[in-house]
Amino acid sequence: MKHKKPRLTYVLPNLFTAASIFTGIVSLTQAANGHFESAAWLIFLSLVFDGLDGRVARLTQTCSRFGLEFDSLADIVAFGVAPAMLLYFQIGQHYGRFGILVSALFVVFGAIRLARFNVTDNCNDPGVFIGLPIPTAAVFVAGWSLLLEAHSLREYGAPLLAATLLIAFLMVSNIRYPSFKRIDLDRPLLLKTLILLTFVASILYLYPSEGLGLLILSYILYGPIRMGKLFLTKRKDGKREA
Repeated sequence: MKHKKPRLTYVLPNLFTAASIFTGIVSLTQAANGHFESAAWLIFLSLVFDGLDGRVARLTQTCSRFGLEFDSLADIVAFGVAPAMLLYFQIGQHYGRFGILVSALFVVFGAIRLARFNVTDNCNDPGVFIGLPIPTAAVFVAGWSLLLEAHSLREYGAPLLAATLLIAFLMVSNIRYPSFKRIDLDRPLLLKTLILLTFVASILYLYPSEGLGLLILSYILYGPIRMGKLFLTKRKDGKREA
């Protein structure tokens, strides 16, 4: 006879999801009041809550359809609307309609990305994401927002607007990105990974905003670079066969 799980166990993962939404809203209000650094760090805090809700649900074996849908709604607030408004209040409002367009497309394409993920998740390889995940797009905006604030470069925000527009299109692209859901490391690779992570942590300690921005940018560029290499390899193989 199966024992029913306590109702509180089902509530716990959703509390983290609700915390992600709440933090996203607070980030939005901070951005509206001109506190851009606080708004950016709150987006990172939302990312922590977003990571915890899924892990808690799996650990307690309380995954549910409601939780999945709730998580998607939380993501569009915390990783769609919040970073889009941070971008607009910090930079976009100085560029007229273009600033509005970039912020709007970021949210719209983020919503499309989430909807596509929900309907195709069971069909995809768990080791990859199809299209750039919306949390990654959000931390790109937040990370580079911190970089602009740290070096007082807000007046040079046009490149960030253009980059964010490209990020929005990457979310709805078919470019594949590693998900890190399944990582099988043998001993030699484990040692190399440990050394790499130690090096990355050291860079982040010395240069937090710069290191974070470059780390996120590296992950984002990985997808197009990998796709380009595969395309060139197939082209070379095709010429050899001909």
